[in-house]
Amino acid sequence: QVQPVESGGGLGQPGGSLRLSCADSHLDEYNIGWFRQAPGKEREGVACLDLRKGATYYGDSVKGRFTIARDNAKNEVYLQMNNLKFEDTGIYFCAARPFRGCVLQPAGYDYWGQGTQVTVSS
Repeated sequence: QVQPVESGGGLGQPGGSLRLSCADSHLDEYNIGWFRQAPGKEREGVACLDLRKGATYYGDSVKGRFTIARDNAKNEVYLQMNNLKFEDTGIYFCAARPFRGCVLQPAGYDYWGQGTQVTVSS
C-alpha cells in the first residue's frame, strides 16, 4: 500500500520558485496528483501525472507555471512551482490513485500524504 510523503515546502517570494517532492517506494504503481488547500477554502486540484500515458493535467490557476513530473532516479514525483503568486499559499498534498486515468477532484484519490506548507510572501 502506498503512503505518499511530501517534502520541499516552505517560504517563497512572488515570482520565485519552489519544488515539492512526493516519495514512496510504490509510486510507480499509481497515478499521482497534487492538491492544495488554503485556509477557509476547499481542497483544489493542482496537477496530475498519468504514468501509463505519460500525460499531465493542470488546474487552470497553475497552467504555464507549475510542472508535475517523475524523477525516476529517486522514485519521486515532484511539483516544480515557478512564478509564484500570493494565492499559491496553502498546504500542498500528494495523493495516489490506481491507474484509472487522471482527475483533479480529491474524491478520486485513495491515498494521501500529510501535506506540506507553502507560503508565498514578500
